[in-house]
Amino acid sequence: MPNPSKLSRRNFNQLLGAGAFCATLNLFQTEKLSVAAEQGENWSLDESIMSKEYLKFWNPDIQNEIDEKIEKNRKADARIPLENAAPGTEVSVKQISNQFRFGSNIFLLGQLSSPELNQNYADLFGPLFNSASVAFYWKTMEPEQGKPRYEITEKDTPEYWASLTEPWNEPHWRRPPTDYVVDFLEKRGLNIHGHAIIYGMRRWGHPEWMPNDRKAMEPLFEKRVRELAERYGSRIHEWDVVNECINQANRGIMPDDYTFKTFEWAKKYFPESVRLSTNECDMSWGPNRRYVEIARDLIDRGAKVDMVGVQMHIFNMAACLKIANGADSHTPEKLNAVLDTLVETERPVHVSEITISAPSDDRKGRLIQAMIARNIYRLFFAHGQVEAVTWWNAADGGAAPGEPSISGVLDTKMMKKPVWHALNELINHEWKTELTTKTDADGNIQFRGFRGTYQICWTDQNGQKREKVIVNQ
Repeated sequence: MPNPSKLSRRNFNQLLGAGAFCATLNLFQTEKLSVAAEQGENWSLDESIMSKEYLKFWNPDIQNEIDEKIEKNRKADARIPLENAAPGTEVSVKQISNQFRFGSNIFLLGQLSSPELNQNYADLFGPLFNSASVAFYWKTMEPEQGKPRYEITEKDTPEYWASLTEPWNEPHWRRPPTDYVVDFLEKRGLNIHGHAIIYGMRRWGHPEWMPNDRKAMEPLFEKRVRELAERYGSRIHEWDVVNECINQANRGIMPDDYTFKTFEWAKKYFPESVRLSTNECDMSWGPNRRYVEIARDLIDRGAKVDMVGVQMHIFNMAACLKIANGADSHTPEKLNAVLDTLVETERPVHVSEITISAPSDDRKGRLIQAMIARNIYRLFFAHGQVEAVTWWNAADGGAAPGEPSISGVLDTKMMKKPVWHALNELINHEWKTELTTKTDADGNIQFRGFRGTYQICWTDQNGQKREKVIVNQ
């Protein structure tokens, strides 16, 4: 297992060596994959794919600083008493989950053209991601007033999606029924994030039947909040209550003070345990004082704002290549400046939507995507205010119109790209603690490890195999 504080060059070469190469294919092509695609091409990390200028931004001093922050902000000391354990007993300590939330949106669940593709997509959740953002966009969730799409219909079955040649033209593409998705995530024991209760952009957020009258809209908004709370209660652990409210003047008519009112309705109707979030901005804009002021105003007026969401989208393939070539964009200094500004909200930060497009769908382009993602994830994980990071579109070809088609961690055949392996090495190896230790004179063990849930195994003085699960906070 790699050292939990550093990933060696050799280990990273091995991790990318396990990657899978697949030429760009139609997302719904169902012919048998080639042997090369099934087994993967031999990937290796070559720093020459990144310019010297890029590597100067992410230099060894910066990497060491990130390592130090991870050690400080993500680990805790544990002292665990073990029942009937003799001094010097050998004990196995294995972390089974991370307190930090690593997520993705789950917009394509069940919408691919074969059981194999659907299974490969579904298996991102649990093995790689411990959290998922569920699509609650009002426009496609309730296209007919009073008939929200909670449950599966004939047009949500695998057979229906397999029958289509252009599924992306369907109005409910990337919008699976919410009950189906929530049930799936519950069975896997994962964190569930609802996105979003209210979205002020009419193109994505409002049903066609929404009146163009701010006073008539207000009771409809409250009704939506109440109905979601009544149906899901505490099953959905957290919500983006209002999505992207800063630039509302250019997005259409909304009820007066709708952001504050929606938070107040959410506080009224949802259980106290449900966490409520704002979601706004793109880190590409740099520090945004306006967002801090909006969040602080909501909090100061008594709104229940438990965390703040901030986005980071590198949608443009050419922009990604410019970053690799040393553009002064998405550098450690600039990303930390955004996060440091959000500290002033006095709330945890959820990096709620991340897009990192590959600059091209070839070997070099995929490796560039993996390198950029690895560095940025390390920086986010190191920052003490950040508690969650969510990749936005997990599969190539599964993005919204205007978003890149090769920004996934899986390719169009749901095969793992180098970026999947880079994130998996961080999430499931480098940032999980596994060790063997011995009890002290009092039958206790002590260790320092990443915050999360652990399985502890030992043999007691009667020769009985013992096991306990603990949380290291």
